[in-house]
Amino acid sequence: MDADQIDQPNELSPLDAAHRRLGAKVVPFGGWEMPLSYEAGTIDEHLACRNDAVVFDVSHLGTVRVEGADADERLQWALTNDLAKVSPGRAQYTHLLDEVDGSVLDDIIVWWIDDEVFDVMPNASNTDRVRAAIGGTETTHGRAVLAVQGPKALDRLAPVFPDAAAVGRFRVARCTWEGVECTVAGTGYTGERGVEIAVPAAAADDLWTAIVAAGITPAGLGARDTLRLEAGLPLHGHELGAGITPLQAGLGWVVAFGKDEFRGREALIAERDRGVARLLKGIATEGRRPPRADCSVLVDGVAVGVVTSGNFSPVLEHGIALAFLPPDLATGTEVAIDVRGSALPGRIVDLPFVAKH
Repeated sequence: MDADQIDQPNELSPLDAAHRRLGAKVVPFGGWEMPLSYEAGTIDEHLACRNDAVVFDVSHLGTVRVEGADADERLQWALTNDLAKVSPGRAQYTHLLDEVDGSVLDDIIVWWIDDEVFDVMPNASNTDRVRAAIGGTETTHGRAVLAVQGPKALDRLAPVFPDAAAVGRFRVARCTWEGVECTVAGTGYTGERGVEIAVPAAAADDLWTAIVAAGITPAGLGARDTLRLEAGLPLHGHELGAGITPLQAGLGWVVAFGKDEFRGREALIAERDRGVARLLKGIATEGRRPPRADCSVLVDGVAVGVVTSGNFSPVLEHGIALAFLPPDLATGTEVAIDVRGSALPGRIVDLPFVAKH
């Protein structure tokens, strides 16, 4: 990293002023200034998503527009999943792999908008890496992305933006709000129903304000993380990243081995044939004390793995963790997590921790 990069300020969401009006606690995240929580706090925001509806600003996520007659072929070669399984008007979860060892450089949602138009949605800090692999044009800074999530999300959104509320799960549509064209996908990162709305930056504050006025609770990145953890969803840099393959993360379904070619295919075939040395599993711990990333997991006093993500579950009211462990450790196995020298008892459980709605 050069001196210019070190001194470069964090980017601001088009909704930065709206967050500050609402009293958000704003923190640096992935090169952006983003709301961690609002006055209600992370636990209340989390429970609002599980029981009702919330709206997140996820404008820090990247958007790379890939278009042209060869767009689908370029994505088929670069990414693990098979676009032939879907069609225009659909979204697909997929991975970009390291060509040598098959580890996950990024996990991505592809919005297939029209026959030759795709919006590829990388994680915030990986946008340049993804664009280098697939080509295309970055359009991140021309829009905001609002994620409306929760069991009542679509019902509450309908009076404000009926066309967006009608977009089904993993569907993609162009929808117009107050004369402004938006792209809407039935995707999210909470395990709940909902949509993500890409709205031009100039109209973002007005749409956000209308959504909040409809009784949808604003929620920050703190709740987004505890929600995805309860849902057993991986976070790049924790459950995915350098040295971690989709097979180790229990995401083999994202890999279309039947495709003739994609980046990292040979490495994954070799790992599949020999068997993974570790596998991502869930751990439920006793009491309210949260396990944390990088803590050792022990069985009968012997370290067998490491926690990748851990926190207190507001729904279950005890600690939960994701960890890479030996594949043969069965559900129900008793473990201990070493939290600063103190053993936190737990057991291996099936994922997700909280069932998706």
